[in-house]
Amino acid sequence: MHIDTATIKQYFLGLQANIVTALEAFDGHGFLSDSWERPGGGGGTSRVLEEGIFFERGGVNFSHVFGQSMPPSATAHRPDLAGRGFEAMGVSLVLHPRNPYCPTVHLNVRFFIAGADTPNPVWWFGGGMDLTPYYPFEEDVRHFHTTCRNAVVPFGGEAEHKRLKDWCDQYFFLKHRNEPRGVGGLFFDDLGADGQRPFEECFGLTRGVGDAFLEAYLPIVDRRRDQAYGERERDFQAYRRGRYVEFNLVFDRGTLFGLQSGGRTESILMSLPPLVKWRYDWTPEAGTPEHRLYAEFLKARDWV
Repeated sequence: MHIDTATIKQYFLGLQANIVTALEAFDGHGFLSDSWERPGGGGGTSRVLEEGIFFERGGVNFSHVFGQSMPPSATAHRPDLAGRGFEAMGVSLVLHPRNPYCPTVHLNVRFFIAGADTPNPVWWFGGGMDLTPYYPFEEDVRHFHTTCRNAVVPFGGEAEHKRLKDWCDQYFFLKHRNEPRGVGGLFFDDLGADGQRPFEECFGLTRGVGDAFLEAYLPIVDRRRDQAYGERERDFQAYRRGRYVEFNLVFDRGTLFGLQSGGRTESILMSLPPLVKWRYDWTPEAGTPEHRLYAEFLKARDWV
């Protein structure tokens, strides 16, 4: 089967451009555009905003890389692909608002093909989006999950949404702390690799997720952007951001793939928040909003 990678790349570049345009309008500051080349093959364009009016840091990256051998992070659960040439492309974004009442968000949509020049290439899509709030607002989380559901249902019904929602809860989980990174959303990987789903369906689901991002996130931050906060809220935000750092550096497949494949470190690590704190053996005081986040929101729930 011939895979039209040019069409996939065109979609990813368009998605990056559309999201950046919308975020620039929301924030009021422009994104820096930084193109780079990978010595082993390929490159990308990082669109980064630091010290914006609303976003303390945000990045919307496109990358398209290829090489002679799949890196270990990509073959850990697919050892049969070790030694194959690969091509990978996608869009990845992380947004860290300054206001603690506005959640951090992550989106990634990607495509891989292994052994494209062999008689039996293996291709797949992956990605998803997830929300990491610092303060508990049920209507925000329900809006995010409802939008995620609506993006997936046309490509597999309620069962597919449940599968990707549950996968997200399992994936964005800090095993060493026995707690989730946030309130989840969607996650999928190896979509199409087993040869059981048509390419157009897999590409369609991936586009559905990417295209739903702005609708899922912007109404939330538009609702909260002017909510007053103080040093207490910023301090807790910095503490919870530490969990984000831990997950990205220890578990995240995209981060590990980028670093192991010789990607551009500055672009890969733009996902990390600019200000973070760690405390020793801290727990929130009962009855506080911070305690409610832990007790009611940082657990797997049916939000729709």
